[in-house]
Amino acid sequence: MITTDFAAGAPCWIDLGVPDVPAAAAFYGAVLGWDYESMGGGEDGEDGEDMEGGMFRKDGKVVAGLGRLTEEGARPAWMIYYSVPDADAATAAVERAGGTVRVAPRDLDEWGRMAQYSDPLGGQFAVWQPGISKGVELVDEPGSLSWTELYTSDAAAAKDFYGGVFGWWFSDMELPGGGGTYALVTPAGQPAERMHGGVMELPAEHLATAGGRPYWHPVFAVTDCDAAVAAVTGNGGSVQMGPEDAEGVGRLAVCLDPAGADFVVLAPSSG
Repeated sequence: MITTDFAAGAPCWIDLGVPDVPAAAAFYGAVLGWDYESMGGGEDGEDGEDMEGGMFRKDGKVVAGLGRLTEEGARPAWMIYYSVPDADAATAAVERAGGTVRVAPRDLDEWGRMAQYSDPLGGQFAVWQPGISKGVELVDEPGSLSWTELYTSDAAAAKDFYGGVFGWWFSDMELPGGGGTYALVTPAGQPAERMHGGVMELPAEHLATAGGRPYWHPVFAVTDCDAAVAAVTGNGGSVQMGPEDAEGVGRLAVCLDPAGADFVVLAPSSG
C-alpha cells in the first residue's frame, strides 16, 4: 500500500515526459479520468502548444506531473520519485553504489529538492526531498498510483543497489506457473502493509521498451481493468500483456500510451 505520509524511500511523485503534451493530457483523461492543469496559465501556450506541461488531477487532487520530453535521445516514459530526507546524501549513496547522476540535486523554488539517476544497469529513477510539497495528493485509489515496478535483467544486482541507496527491505515470492521470482519492496523500518513495489527479473530481450535496459513503471488502480484497456486501445494506446488475473492481486494489463510510455492498470482483488 502506498500512502501520502511518504516514509523515507517510498514513492511520492510521478511525472511523464512525452513529445506531445496535449495528446498525453487527452489520453490519460480518457483512460484514468484525469483533469489536466497547465502550468503555463492555460491549455495552450506559445504557438498553440503547451510548452511547459503541468499537473494531472483526479477529483481535484494532484496525481502526477506532465512535461514535454526535452532530453535528446530519451524515450517517452514515466519517472518515479522516491522520498528522501536529503537529496544530496541520496546522490552520494547512488554514486557509492555504482549509479549515475543524470540530474544533480537542485531546488524547485520552495516546493522541494530533486535529483535524477540511473542504476548501474541503466534503470532511471529519481528522488524528492520535500519542501512545501510532499508529493502527490491521492494514492491507492482508482485513477491514482498504487504500486511501482522495476523490470530488470539482474534482480540480485538491483536489490543490492536499491537496498544500498534506500535501505529497502525485500521479500521474494514465487510466481505461479513457473513465472519466476518477484521481489516485494518495503521501505526501511516500515511494516509489510507499507509494501510499495516489486522487482521482476526478465531476459534482456524482453526489455525492448527501454532498449534492453531496466525500467521502472507505475501501476495505476482502476475499478474495471477491461474497461480501462478498452479506453487505452480506443484512444491510441496499446496493450503489451493482459488483461489477465493475478491470484491474490487482481486483474491487470501492461499498457503503452500513444507515445510509447509504459504503465500498468490494475483492478485490485476484493479479497
